[in-house]
Amino acid sequence: MIHQIFSFIAQAASPAATAANSAQQGANQGGGQTLFIGFIVMLAVFYFVLIRGNRKQQAQKQSLLDNLSKNDKVMTIGGIIGSVVSVRDNEVVLRVDESNNTKMTFLKKSIQQVITDGTPGETK
Repeated sequence: MIHQIFSFIAQAASPAATAANSAQQGANQGGGQTLFIGFIVMLAVFYFVLIRGNRKQQAQKQSLLDNLSKNDKVMTIGGIIGSVVSVRDNEVVLRVDESNNTKMTFLKKSIQQVITDGTPGETK
């Protein structure tokens, strides 16, 4: 900003400086095009890393939800662990307490993972 102000003052002061300054401005414009191309490349990288990676995760999650079946042991996004009693269109009924036969209904999309061998870290 300050450079532009001094440049403007120098142009007003001498006509010889105007010719030199216009050559400098022409050189600076080429840098702007390079910056723009770099920005486009950066957007392309973000697209492939973030958006396409997210689509792959969504497809895996949808596959997990589509393959839920009775007696699968699952963990919800809230950390509740239970066994699937029934699966409906948007809902899953889980038995969360075997001794009292306590059941809870969750949205299907709240299921985070299917648990194998009773270890929450291991998934199917």
